[in-house]
Amino acid sequence: MYRTPKHIVSAATVVLNDNNQILLLKGPRRGWELPGGQVEEGESLSDGAIREAKEETGIDIEIVRFCGIYQNVKESICNTLFVGRPIGGQLTTSSESLEVGYYEIDEALQMVTWKNFRERIEYCLNHKDPFYIEFNK
Repeated sequence: MYRTPKHIVSAATVVLNDNNQILLLKGPRRGWELPGGQVEEGESLSDGAIREAKEETGIDIEIVRFCGIYQNVKESICNTLFVGRPIGGQLTTSSESLEVGYYEIDEALQMVTWKNFRERIEYCLNHKDPFYIEFNK
């Protein structure tokens, strides 16, 4: 029997300001993380990343480059990752963010502790070519 696939596609962005600091938000469930979330139907990956950054942090961003994909095979989740830069807006919290701010890269990597989220940031910062990482967790 054929079943229609049900995947979750999300987009997150490593937003680097002119001081090479990373934009992070503290979410209610996972602690410190990149701005990002589910891409809506009819929305491009990059537009989803831009929208999520604005909704969660108040910052308007532009996408600089596509980084890669992390696929959670077991949960049918594809997380696309980008590098972006701020182009406007003001830091503000939302229903999805308890705190928002820019942090030095070393400090930011210590703050992000949920599952493989730190690894995702490191891959975006250290790999210039697109990557594809799959895992079953």
